[in-house]
Amino acid sequence: MVGFGDFFWYLLWIFYFTVYIFMVFLIISDLFRDHKLNGWWKAVWIIFLIFAPFLTALVYVIARGRGMAERNAAARGGGVPEADDYRPSASSTPAADIAQAKALLDAGTITQGEYDALKSKALGNQYFGA
Repeated sequence: MVGFGDFFWYLLWIFYFTVYIFMVFLIISDLFRDHKLNGWWKAVWIIFLIFAPFLTALVYVIARGRGMAERNAAARGGGVPEADDYRPSASSTPAADIAQAKALLDAGTITQGEYDALKSKALGNQYFGA
């Protein structure tokens, strides 16, 4: 019969094993993401991960943690500042929106239908507060 203490240790070992597997995948993906590290050093890290897993994972995170964060941020694409470049700038008044749309129409950038849509949108923003 299994007691509460045995069940607790079983859950603890499952937790540690799950954390270890997560760390191994994280470290291996970081190793292959790092283009500055020589292939032989990558192999050495992986061999140490196999033979001394917990110690190697701890040393890797301590020694290369900052680089891991930088490579992870680079893999994600940099985040928010890049997305801000695509947002249109807000105008202060509907008259400014209409004047800008008229300038685009006069330059031939937009058609009359697009100008009418921008004008009605600007006027709609004034009355509905959107």
